[in-house]
Amino acid sequence: MPSELLSQEKKFSEIAPLITPERARLYLEGQLPLYPLFALAAETRERFFGKKVRIHILDNIQNGHCPEDCGYCAQRRGAASGIISYPMKSDEEIFAEAMHAKKAGAYRFCLVSSGTGPSPKTTERLASLIRRIQGELGLRVCLSAGLLDEKKAKILASAGLDRYNHNLNTAEKYYPAICSTHSYADRVATLQALSQAGVGLCSGLIVGLGESIDHIVEVAFALKALRVISIPVNFFLPTPNHAIQNAQTLTPEFCLRVLVVVRLANPDSELRLAAGREVHLRSLQAMALMVANSLFAEGYLNTPGDGFATTLALIRDAGMEAEL
Repeated sequence: MPSELLSQEKKFSEIAPLITPERARLYLEGQLPLYPLFALAAETRERFFGKKVRIHILDNIQNGHCPEDCGYCAQRRGAASGIISYPMKSDEEIFAEAMHAKKAGAYRFCLVSSGTGPSPKTTERLASLIRRIQGELGLRVCLSAGLLDEKKAKILASAGLDRYNHNLNTAEKYYPAICSTHSYADRVATLQALSQAGVGLCSGLIVGLGESIDHIVEVAFALKALRVISIPVNFFLPTPNHAIQNAQTLTPEFCLRVLVVVRLANPDSELRLAAGREVHLRSLQAMALMVANSLFAEGYLNTPGDGFATTLALIRDAGMEAEL
């Protein structure tokens, strides 16, 4: 990563939270009015990011073939969700999709691969792709490829990887309810290895998995403790035969309150409207962009989402502009 970009990324996650866990809990319970803390979150967002919105495009470079049993995921072991499984795309196909994302105006191109984690050989291949995309296109890259150890993290860092995504998803206490094939501690270890290697951390949560309000508050502050600089907030989109037993119905107002809490707990981190924004935030999406400063366009791996033109219109409606 160029030294000036690394310096810019590392400045994030240094500001103290603007909300306490106790106040966050009251806010999510609806015991505090919506607008005063919303206004503080909007002011904080504008302080660090102005009127800019970063658009991310996901590229599902490998689908299915996953031995993990994450209950929310259509690609999990034995899911029978009807998805089309395929091995990792060719390097040329991935590069062509990166070119499309660049031409469309994406701020960041996100490579996502299913599975527990990359083999040493695949890690080297991904490193080569990252070098090419950043070197030839000048496009920021985020990689999401599962669990990593320190050696693999260093290989990706040496390739200039801009960002690595590995979501905490939920609180440590609730994690066994959504996955049994790896632990919350495994995820934290991956984030720590990446941080030690100098790679910027992207990690977020999924709301609506049956978790409690206490769990949401816990994960919001856990992300702060790990100095996560990019936080995608996903709102659960049930897929056929998903394994989440207590999936919740989410209201747009509650989703907005979650975003306010995450913003105030992580004032200077990039906050992203991720999967489910179209379904769960609905008419409040433009309002949500007054708190969040990035979003995904053109879908979420195995579920559809708004296209680029619709996303740009949403950004304009919020009085914002795309950061190119």
